[in-house]
Amino acid sequence: MNEKQISSIIKLSETLNYRAAAEELFVSQPALTYQIQAAEEELGFAIFNHTGKKTSLTPAGEQFCSTLRSLQRQYRRAVEDGQNFSSKYSDNITIGLPFRSAFRYLPEAMQEFMTKEPSISITPVFGINVMERYLQGQCDILFGFAQNINQLSETITYPFYESRIYIILRKDDPLADKKIIKAEDLKNRELMVGGGSPKPLYNAQQSVLDMPGVHSFNSPDHDTTLVNTAAGKGIALSLGMLNDGSDDFAWIPFETDEKLNCVLCKHINDKRKAVTSFIRILMDIQKEHEKEL
Repeated sequence: MNEKQISSIIKLSETLNYRAAAEELFVSQPALTYQIQAAEEELGFAIFNHTGKKTSLTPAGEQFCSTLRSLQRQYRRAVEDGQNFSSKYSDNITIGLPFRSAFRYLPEAMQEFMTKEPSISITPVFGINVMERYLQGQCDILFGFAQNINQLSETITYPFYESRIYIILRKDDPLADKKIIKAEDLKNRELMVGGGSPKPLYNAQQSVLDMPGVHSFNSPDHDTTLVNTAAGKGIALSLGMLNDGSDDFAWIPFETDEKLNCVLCKHINDKRKAVTSFIRILMDIQKEHEKEL
């Protein structure tokens, strides 16, 4: 379908009157009828019922028009965003991170970069699928874990930081005043664990579970863990990168040599100096906050 057919269908679905729809579209009624008939023939189903002079939507037409209106809004917004971008920026750099707290100083880095390169936009994208997007060329820079990134080809890798392991506690927990917590401090406590933990975190969890009297129960994700912690159901080991900087919980360093190596990477064939420059800014800002992760 073309844009004229889409506009014709949406307008007729709103007015259910060919004359009124044609007038609002500034076309003749026969022209509108032709656009509707051509669209229905292409789609292979009827969008409208015609009973005498009355026009109504078919059940399939109601569903189709609802989706079509949403798509039209997205299309118009995409055009507007593209027009705004082209008038202000000459290039765009996309950085993918699994979650926002993986590098909570990203806004600071973006501001510094855009001060130096005001014609280049930085677009962050978040989600568990960012590696897939990077491999498809939809991300220019990827935040990842060394154990995974080392398997990628055609990629330049930059060491970023080591995420240490912490105990998450309620602030009124007796252990919350400690500067560091050892495995033996957790005797007779309820420890939340979850499937899919990175190996360093898994190893740290096992060191606690080996202590006498420690009990464990499953907490499937970080948000559930925080809720359970707040409710007093248990405590948890977590990577420092998951600390979003809020003041709701006590994050106490856990005594262990286990750490998760985090890296930044870019495509080896991406020769843009701006990409390398932004990576350098990210790394410099990380060094300024090194002790916080």
